[in-house]
Amino acid sequence: MAVVAPSLLSADFGNLEKELKMLEKAKADLIHLDVMDGAYVPNISFGLTVIKSIREYSKLPFDTHLMISKPDKYAEKFIEAGSDLITFHPETSSNPIKLIKKIQSMGATAGICINNKIPIQKAIPYMDYVDLILVMSVDAGFGGQKFNEKALNKVEFIEKYAEKHCLAPIISIDGGINDKTGKQAVLHGADVLVAGNYIFKAKNPVKAIKSLKEL
Repeated sequence: MAVVAPSLLSADFGNLEKELKMLEKAKADLIHLDVMDGAYVPNISFGLTVIKSIREYSKLPFDTHLMISKPDKYAEKFIEAGSDLITFHPETSSNPIKLIKKIQSMGATAGICINNKIPIQKAIPYMDYVDLILVMSVDAGFGGQKFNEKALNKVEFIEKYAEKHCLAPIISIDGGINDKTGKQAVLHGADVLVAGNYIFKAKNPVKAIKSLKEL
């Protein structure tokens, strides 16, 4: 079964408590939180205040994806705000390995994200240290994009590299995920499916989550 991480960016922000309770009822595994700063990516989403304010409404782990230009400065604060997993883009950090270790030292899961147009080989220097690798199947920072099938090759590369070197990072994929693309991702080695519109824009979000969990 796939691990399902609904992306809150697609939720109804006027009813976040209701949305979070629905996700618990639907037995989602994680809550994916996309933090955008308007610098690393063009858009701005939400930050520490929102995450801290919604923490009390859900018992599910918060999977926070930092699409920001200074993750070294803010990662600790996001953990303190209630994040259980922190994923950042290595090219935005002054010392990615140091940041990975810092996140782990605070008891959180540390992940790196490989953006859509970045070669997967860029992940290799961090494979010995990181807990999770998030593969973007769209360009980071924009919702509603079409799934890029080249991301499947990246997922497969990570799985084979990890097996060869006796590593076991969690492999997550984000962007254009639905029951069809999600199935392809799982077949290529993905463990976690991050989905936004497929869940929150569905007539029956609970059924949509179930369809992904069963892949």
